[in-house]
Amino acid sequence: MAADGPPKSDAPPPKSDAAAPPPKDAKADKSKAPEPEPEDPPADSEPINMDIFGQILELDEDDTFEFSKEMVEAYFSQASTTFDDMDNALGEKELIKLSELGHFLKGSSAALGIHRVQAACEKMQHYGELRDEEANKDLTPAVALERIDGLISEVKTEYADAEKWLKKWYRDKKVPFVDDKAAS
Repeated sequence: MAADGPPKSDAPPPKSDAAAPPPKDAKADKSKAPEPEPEDPPADSEPINMDIFGQILELDEDDTFEFSKEMVEAYFSQASTTFDDMDNALGEKELIKLSELGHFLKGSSAALGIHRVQAACEKMQHYGELRDEEANKDLTPAVALERIDGLISEVKTEYADAEKWLKKWYRDKKVPFVDDKAAS
């Protein structure tokens, strides 16, 4: 008898939405673009939100970036002072002061698009008010202080990443900061 089609198999048919695997002996074509990552990196993978920072850059009158650079320098100074104040307030267990400092640095960070520092400072602001907004619950002073203690380290790390990114951005535009050691 003549066969009417391919021989039948006990294996289930391949799923129609699955890509066929490449042959085992196929060599990779190095001239093609690399395969895309399975997932895009999170939108907040960069320490700076360029939509917001770009609005600040639009205020610059020319390619000297004088206005935006002065804003960033002021932010660096404010952040340094605020971190010292946060450390002191934590040592004194001043929750209201910690909330105020978180609120202050949150606003400055938001204005420049430094979104990770902004988000961490918003948490600090709420913890200082004895609130965990994400869990929608009140906190005891001891728990709030414990959370803020860990959060201050996170804020400083996120700030350091943003500072490094911003200094590189200005260095690449040929207007490095005076204290930018990497520019030397």
